[in-house]
Amino acid sequence: MSPPDDKRVLRALVVDDSAFNRRTITEILNTLPGLEVVGKATDGDEALRLVRELKPDVITLDLEMPRMDGFTFLRLLMASTPTPVIVVSGYANKENVFRALELGALDFVAKPTRSITTDLASIRAELLEKVSLVRSLSHLARPVTTTRAALPSPGRRVDASPRHVLVVGASTGGPTALVELFRRFPPALDATVLVAQHMPPRFTQTFAERLDRLGGVRVRQAADHHPLVAGEAWVCPGGRCLEIGADGLIAVVEPRADDRYVPSVDRLFESAARKLRERVVGVVLTGMGDDGARGTTAIAANGGRVFAESAQSAVIFGMPQAAIATGSVQRAMPLDELGDHVATLLGTV
Repeated sequence: MSPPDDKRVLRALVVDDSAFNRRTITEILNTLPGLEVVGKATDGDEALRLVRELKPDVITLDLEMPRMDGFTFLRLLMASTPTPVIVVSGYANKENVFRALELGALDFVAKPTRSITTDLASIRAELLEKVSLVRSLSHLARPVTTTRAALPSPGRRVDASPRHVLVVGASTGGPTALVELFRRFPPALDATVLVAQHMPPRFTQTFAERLDRLGGVRVRQAADHHPLVAGEAWVCPGGRCLEIGADGLIAVVEPRADDRYVPSVDRLFESAARKLRERVVGVVLTGMGDDGARGTTAIAANGGRVFAESAQSAVIFGMPQAAIATGSVQRAMPLDELGDHVATLLGTV
């Protein structure tokens, strides 16, 4: 599917078994210039029929529906008519969100409560922003595939100071890309991995647990004042920022007024560059905007290396492209090649 023309009206399909939710999401989407809701479906079976008839540019999807649920719908949709999908999900179903992303959903919006019936203003801006991303798509999100299986860990070392510190930044499409990256890490990686993924609060803990189950490095939500240990990975909590403190320990800090993105990839990259210099390896993955570009320059200026995901695999090429434009990225690669390259570079303890 080619990226929609910037001047063409985007056609949206709303899929939700709740009549109130369908009406409310439709009202929200219709406030966005250049977008028209062309259909509404109550379950996945009806949604597949409407996809064939209406050919929408973007779909909002509830995962829990009667007859055909959102997961079955996603599998069939991506196999037959790949279309950008924004999942609308409650906090109680965090694990389901990441499963949907791995099946090909582009991104998700968190409902403020179990029902969408309250606090609608809190999701309005986020939903409109994510739907607007469809105009910037370099290609569709796809289910994760890998030619390299995760290896069982013979035991993770917890006493080794890492030779390298890998800092990773990602936004839209990042959860799926990070799964692919972490699948390729060998057991006992000779590095600490620090991740700044743009994600709402209350989802990062579940995401860290999902990465941890892949094997290899141990993954947790970042904890303040923790030392850097080889074979461990830390995901920045949503709504906070992650840095390397002056004492060389992990620091989970509050965002500043000038932080355009939270978590901030730039703050992670810059703090690592200042403290760890040539030990730092940076990776910029898919995402909209330019978060990480300033940090990329800082890492290179202090003797570290930065690699970026290429347009060939990035769902949104904005962040990698901005990093590459600085002239400080050593190499841009498709995700599978990037993962293997970084894994080989970091080696094992």
